[in-house]
Amino acid sequence: QVQLVESGGGLVQPGGSLRLSCVASGFTFSSSAMSWVRRAPGKGLEWVSGINLGGSIRNYADSVKGRFTISRDNAKSTLFLQMNSLKPEDTAVYYCASTTGSGPTASRAFMGQGTQVTVSS
Repeated sequence: QVQLVESGGGLVQPGGSLRLSCVASGFTFSSSAMSWVRRAPGKGLEWVSGINLGGSIRNYADSVKGRFTISRDNAKSTLFLQMNSLKPEDTAVYYCASTTGSGPTASRAFMGQGTQVTVSS
């Protein structure tokens, strides 16, 4: 069955960095666009970033542009999110998802269980 397993979350001080990973199985990873979405406490799901099949097209929400970098390793069926200059408002559960495209309106087919990121001093 399809599995998306996120890791790399944790507690970090403002200005710090984290690198999230998402290992995929049960489907052809290289044939799927992928995205990161997040859910902050008390809020709905927010699209963060998306990447196309080969990694040549990367899109970002305005709130993270210039601070976050999405990437993928198709040989290892793994999606990454490098997060720098973290802010308290980045605190959320982060999910990876297989999507129909790399943009914010793409539909999600599968989503992982999430990894908690907390930015606090």
